[in-house]
Amino acid sequence: MVKELGYENEIHHRMDEKSRSRTRFLLDRLARYIVFIDGTVSFIVLMAIAIFTTQEGLPLFSKVNVFDFLLGTEWRPTQGQFGILPMIVGSIYVTLLSLLIAVPLGVACAIFLAEVAPPKVRRYFRPMVQLLVGIPSVVYGLVGMVIIVPFIRQFGGSGYSVIAAAIVLMAMILPTIISISEDSIRAVPDAYKQGALALGTTHWQTIWHLLIPVARAGIISSVIRGMGRAIGETMAMIMVIGNSVIIPISPMDSARTLTGNIAVEIQYASGLHQNALFATGVVLFVLIIVLNSLAVLVLRRGEVVIER
Repeated sequence: MVKELGYENEIHHRMDEKSRSRTRFLLDRLARYIVFIDGTVSFIVLMAIAIFTTQEGLPLFSKVNVFDFLLGTEWRPTQGQFGILPMIVGSIYVTLLSLLIAVPLGVACAIFLAEVAPPKVRRYFRPMVQLLVGIPSVVYGLVGMVIIVPFIRQFGGSGYSVIAAAIVLMAMILPTIISISEDSIRAVPDAYKQGALALGTTHWQTIWHLLIPVARAGIISSVIRGMGRAIGETMAMIMVIGNSVIIPISPMDSARTLTGNIAVEIQYASGLHQNALFATGVVLFVLIIVLNSLAVLVLRRGEVVIER
């Protein structure tokens, strides 16, 4: 009798296990389909935006040469002059300058939070960094207008300049770089660190020669995301960069970005002027793709160097 009960219990246990396995299998397939559908919809939406923007911008090139549009230095829509080179230079200039400031600070702060800061300090600082990500860009722009622009004005000019815009952008992309870089450094297996310390390296040597190279992929990824936000920022740039359609030479010069050009003039643009603004959006789209591709290429080369 006891053997029969044990046999029945074993049968019920196997049936339950089979039922749970089937449920997990169905949930896995459902999750796969949901992810596939979400990814497909996202790609379709992206392609629809690209196609619509391109269609709206193409009529411009029936009357304006592509090279005159890309390399022209005069932007006078009422006179039929649509040169966006000053905006291209302004966008790249302010983006690179902001990254030049933000990347060293962001990586240093990530190292501090991941390896140097005591647990109590880390517990308070990490939420503060994450909170900065959610602050609206217009707030950064207001801070730039009230504090940064008057400060730069003391050194000459109106204060509305590329350097003011770069400082504001630096503050905006810094939380992204810090968060992703810190997660990448903390994701390095602890055995690597213990092995390096066991060989006699100092804590700083371990960080510089081991943790940072191993976490390089994540750090570069944080720079890519920060660059994407920097080059696509609009409102804060309009508020502090000066919006002058000139090619900036000095960081103290005012400038205008591609996004700022679209936002400032789209409300009253019509006809060929409106087509030119949509074409500007296409150029911005292509510029972002090129910069991201270059960053990914650098990332892959870095991974090859690490493997060797």
